[in-house]
Amino acid sequence: MPTLEDLRRVIRRIEGSRPPRPAPAPVEDALGGELVETDAGPVVIVRRAYPLDYAHGRLPLDAALTAPIALLARLARVEAAPVALRDVLFVDTETTGLAGGTGTYAFLVGAGRFVGERFEVTQYFMRDLDEEPALLAALAPRIAEASGLVTFNGAAFDLPLLETRFVLARRRWRTDVVHLDLLRPARRMWSAATDCRLATLEREVLGVRRSDDVPGSLIPTLYFDFLRTRRAAPLVRVLEHNRHDVLSLAALVGWLGAALEARLALGAAEIAGLGRLWEPVDAQRALACYRQALAAGLDGRLAQWARLRLAWWEKRAQRWEIACELWRAAARVDALDARPWEELAKFHEHRRRDFVAAREVVRTALELAAGRLSARVADGFAHRLRRLERRLAAPVGQ
Repeated sequence: MPTLEDLRRVIRRIEGSRPPRPAPAPVEDALGGELVETDAGPVVIVRRAYPLDYAHGRLPLDAALTAPIALLARLARVEAAPVALRDVLFVDTETTGLAGGTGTYAFLVGAGRFVGERFEVTQYFMRDLDEEPALLAALAPRIAEASGLVTFNGAAFDLPLLETRFVLARRRWRTDVVHLDLLRPARRMWSAATDCRLATLEREVLGVRRSDDVPGSLIPTLYFDFLRTRRAAPLVRVLEHNRHDVLSLAALVGWLGAALEARLALGAAEIAGLGRLWEPVDAQRALACYRQALAAGLDGRLAQWARLRLAWWEKRAQRWEIACELWRAAARVDALDARPWEELAKFHEHRRRDFVAAREVVRTALELAAGRLSARVADGFAHRLRRLERRLAAPVGQ
C-alpha cells in the first residue's frame, strides 16, 4: 500500500510535467488599449471611433451636431452655452462607489468628442489606485481645451467627484467650464411619464438595446475584484458600459435638438413633455404643445395635468371662458380631482358673484367625493359650502 510520501512524490512528478501557466495578458491588451506615459506615470487609454452616420438607437450621432446648443443650455438653466458642439466633451465616469467624498475614486473616465468625420470616445483607466495622478494628467488637457462639458447627472456626482480628485492631486480644475447636465431637461421632458434614469431613456426614447450589459451597481465590485486578482477580462464589459453611456449622451443631445426643432414624429405623451420643457422659456410654445398633445389623444393623468396647466395660463391671462371649459373637462374625469372643482367654485363665487352656481359646484364635488377626498380637502370644501350658505341666507344688501 503506497505511503503518504509515495503519494506526494507522484503529485510532484505530475505537477512537474504540467506546462507552466501562461502569464496573464497585460491589462492594456485585454482591454484593447495602450499604456501611455504621462508626466505623472503610466495610464491605460482605450480609444474607439465611430462614423458620424453611426446609429446609436434611432438617430445617427451627427444629429447632435445640428442641435440648438444655446437653446438646450437655456432649457437646462445654464447661463452660458458652449461655443459649438464640436468643442464639447461628453463625460461619464465609473467609480469605486456612489458615496462621493475623498475616499471615492473615478477609476475610469470616458470622454467623447466630435473630431472631423468621427465621434471619438477616449477612456482613461487606472490599473491601481496609485495611477490616479497619471489618469488626471492625461484627462486634464481634454477638459482644458473643451468649450463645455455634457453629462447626465454630472452636476450632482461626476463633476464634483472629478473636481475633488483634481484638487487632492494638486491640479487646477476649471471652475469656469460650461456644464450642460442633461438630467435637468430630461426631468422636465419625461418625469411625468417615466423615471429619468439614462438606461430607461436609452430603451424607451433612443431605442438603444444593450446586450450583456453589466449593471452599474456591480461595477465597483468588478473593479475591486480586478485589484485583488489582476484578471482584466471582466472589465471589458465595464468599459463597454461606459462607452455606451458616452454614446448615449451624444444621442440624447441629438434627440432633444430634433424634438425642439420639430424634426421628429412624437407621440402625445412626448408632445406634452416637450411642453413642460418649453414652459420656463417660452410659454406660448408650451401651451401649443399641451393643446397638440390633447388633440393627439393624450389621456390619463398626463392629460389631466396638461388641462390644468392650460387652465392656469388661461386664468392668468383672464381668459375665463376658456379656463372654465378646461376646468369642466378636467372635472369630468373618472378619477376625482378636487382642483378643477375648486377653481370653478372660486370663479363663480369671486368673479361672477354667482353664489348659487358656486354652491352647486361645491355640493356636486362633495357628493362625487363620497369619502374619496383627503380630510384637508374635504374640510376646505365643507367650509366653502357653509360660507356660501351664509351668503345666500343673508338679507339682500348685507
